[in-house]
Amino acid sequence: MPLSSVMGRAPVGVLGQLERRVLHGVGCGLRDEEIAAVLAVPESVVATNLERILAKLGLRDRAAAIVHAFDCGLVLADHGPRAHAVAPVAGSVVGRAAGPRVRISVLGPLQAWRDGRPVNLGHLRQQAVLAALALCAGRTVSRRELLEGVWGMEPPVTNVVPVYVYRLRKALRLGDGPDSVIEHDRGGYGLLSDAVEVDVAHMERLVADAATVGRAGEAAEAVRRCSQALDLFRGEPLSGLPGPLAELERLRLTERRIAIVQRKVQWQLRLGRHCEAIAELFALSAAHPLNEPVAATLMRALARSGRQAEALAVFDRARRRLAEDLGVAPSGMLRRAYQMVLRGDEAGPGPTGTRR
Repeated sequence: MPLSSVMGRAPVGVLGQLERRVLHGVGCGLRDEEIAAVLAVPESVVATNLERILAKLGLRDRAAAIVHAFDCGLVLADHGPRAHAVAPVAGSVVGRAAGPRVRISVLGPLQAWRDGRPVNLGHLRQQAVLAALALCAGRTVSRRELLEGVWGMEPPVTNVVPVYVYRLRKALRLGDGPDSVIEHDRGGYGLLSDAVEVDVAHMERLVADAATVGRAGEAAEAVRRCSQALDLFRGEPLSGLPGPLAELERLRLTERRIAIVQRKVQWQLRLGRHCEAIAELFALSAAHPLNEPVAATLMRALARSGRQAEALAVFDRARRRLAEDLGVAPSGMLRRAYQMVLRGDEAGPGPTGTRR
């Protein structure tokens, strides 16, 4: 396919030399700091150029830029996204293109990619072993922990953990050699931190970045970082995986997603983007009708927009569902939100206890 026309996008020829090299690095799966190290430029320069690339090519986000880099031939798909070093800027010092060779996603059905290619992870129990290692990235996981986390009170009759790890090591080996991203020592098993990226860690970095820019008064950028974090969720986390650890992590990561949406909404409201915030909250409330903080936040956002009747209807629906499903009355937080709407007090306390 010619570079001049890919999927109706603007040709990459509109990009400057540095922008093309940044796009190449993004397509290779490198993070901003990695591209900056390779090109010997400040990380802020990489971020600025990426924003220009997205605008010039009409791309929505970084994920779309990665796809575009492959589609236009800037990155060769059959060589994997990290097989190429980023071409250096003229006159710069060339660094080594470091970075993860394996990507693991747990924010949905478990998936893994080695050098950009999907990996067959075997049956569900074997996948659950990899999920346990991914969720404990950065430390060694003992065989006992794996048994308890994947099998719970019904351990296997035979010692299958080493067998599953052996198969996973083969599937996730580095290049054509015997080395794998899974290490084994006397304490147990672990992932090589510099060779693996887990989407949960990426998500948490984005949330931390959002908090940082939010404290600096850059609410719009905080909203953008939260959106990027939420885009990493591909459905129910660890969908279908067995074991107590997967079940606990499903609940934790689901709650984490709710918290990120609420944080994003707070910044949207601060920016006066009430319609966007309300749409996010309605979707979240429909998915989690028994979550009282979500209902209270939605009531507050509706009240601020002058939609008191709808805010009261949210309270009524939440009250009925709590009574029917759990046999309980609304909490004090939800009742306070109700009283706030009745008084027309748009500056009342929200779930975080803050005031506008």
